[in-house]
Amino acid sequence: MTKAKPWFRMLLLFAAVVLGQPGASYAADDTDAVMKAHAAQDAAEHAARWKQLQQAIFGGRALADGGNIIKIEAPEHALDAALVPVTLTMNSTTPVKGVYLVIDNNPSPLASHFTFGPRADPHALKLRVRVNQYTFIHAVAETSDGKLFVSQQFVKTSGGCSAPVGTDDAAALKDIGLMKLHLLGSFTAGKPMQAQIMIRHPNFNGMQMDQLTRGYTPARFIRTVDASYDDAAIFHLDSDISLSTDPVITFGFVPDKKGTLKLVVSDSDKATFNHSFDVPAS
Repeated sequence: MTKAKPWFRMLLLFAAVVLGQPGASYAADDTDAVMKAHAAQDAAEHAARWKQLQQAIFGGRALADGGNIIKIEAPEHALDAALVPVTLTMNSTTPVKGVYLVIDNNPSPLASHFTFGPRADPHALKLRVRVNQYTFIHAVAETSDGKLFVSQQFVKTSGGCSAPVGTDDAAALKDIGLMKLHLLGSFTAGKPMQAQIMIRHPNFNGMQMDQLTRGYTPARFIRTVDASYDDAAIFHLDSDISLSTDPVITFGFVPDKKGTLKLVVSDSDKATFNHSFDVPAS
């Protein structure tokens, strides 16, 4: 006998439930088996994708379970795929020198790579990213001895990479490079504190359609961000097209005295923007 197609099995199940047919139990079991088979196939595809990305990004380096080293938090169901908030929390007792954020199913999966400097407090990071389709997001911490630890979070959302930045490109480019700094908590010399930076930049990734011309907007996105305090590095960020429009990044640093926090941002058009802020604000 020819095996019934999935849609036909669902039709049989519906008819059996509505009409009270005795075959309902069989149809339900059959449909459940199909759903489990699809779930197993999805899991295998996700695992194969992550294995491929591990090789491409980290080569043959081993990645250990990061449960005690790094934690990733992101909404399971993100309401806005173009502004998905991600929080990374690192173990306060394990020296971490860098963090990778990988969005497996994005067109450019490596969303960011933070390298921490001597003025960093590398225990928490927050940023917003674009997510193109249902995907695992992996956070990889590199400790000072060169070991890699990974944690993951599955996010259900789609369309973030092609979501329009605004009503038109000119408006999105207005005030490009403008930066703001917001200090979180009170300033105490020698004590860690959190800061939030806001960078005005459309982060066009080449997949968005201009709502007026109906043509695709050429890619122009942030490549690097350097944050320093009195010329000592806090972090260096290598980024790509997965960072959200007008990025907001929250990070930790340790000011040894009243001083100057400086930001230098460069983009794919080789434009450079910089701004300096008094800490605490004058």
